[in-house]
Amino acid sequence: MRHSVVLAVVIGAYVLAAIAGLFVLAGDFGPVLLVPLWIVHAVVLVVLVRKLGARTSSTYTMLFVVATSVLSVYVADMARDDLTLQQRGERVTATVVKKWRDAAEGRKARDYNYTLERQDGTKVPGPAMRTLTDLYDVGQKVTVIEDPRGELRPKTPGQADATGDELGSLAFALAALGAVGWTAWQGSDAARRRSRGGEAHGAERSLVGTRGSGATPEEQEERLREALRTYPADRRGYIKVPPEQYPDVSRQRAARIAWELGLRAEASGNRGSWRFAGKVVEEVPLD
Repeated sequence: MRHSVVLAVVIGAYVLAAIAGLFVLAGDFGPVLLVPLWIVHAVVLVVLVRKLGARTSSTYTMLFVVATSVLSVYVADMARDDLTLQQRGERVTATVVKKWRDAAEGRKARDYNYTLERQDGTKVPGPAMRTLTDLYDVGQKVTVIEDPRGELRPKTPGQADATGDELGSLAFALAALGAVGWTAWQGSDAARRRSRGGEAHGAERSLVGTRGSGATPEEQEERLREALRTYPADRRGYIKVPPEQYPDVSRQRAARIAWELGLRAEASGNRGSWRFAGKVVEEVPLD
């Protein structure tokens, strides 16, 4: 369990480092560099996730973590310009002097564009301000944050608020970490099941060794009760018990003992085994 926790923490730290690193690179480099890095990130994740020993495919976990990481970086990159504009921008009151809408291009949204002038008649630096809907008319005054360097579009204070994008990026990053934690829990659970299975097989070998040693029917019934309490269930939910270990216990008596423990006996066994579960297809009659 401790090994899984430590490994999960290491993988989580790696995922966060990858998100942060790729976010930094996304500002200066294009897909030519970023796509190979995402592929390398995916391969490393597969190798690390497999070490968690979960029953679920490490590929599925990797795909989910990579997808949420990409979305986290993408949303954070959307907030980058807004944060930069807030840090170095200047708030001014400007007048709309020109307005136009993007040309139609298939189903692409047609944004509205506005050319702005300061009160002294000089143009607000940077590309035209853009909105999704028609909000302003020519001659209307609007308060915007302008970029002194002219690299970023002017935006209203509300448009430049990056809180929503920051929360969205954080949510995707937490989803990636959650997938790692869930996979680690799955691996720990599988390890516990294997451990219980090993103990149960050891108990089964012990029972086989005592077979024919003159155990009374009462002792055999007690061993059956212990087996039903400790044996692990298979993937279908059945507890399988070899009937030859209890030669003096009838199948109907075994069904009664299972009923006392909250289980039901399956009428048709699997390869000669008695099968018990909370719900069965055809139950052995108790009377």
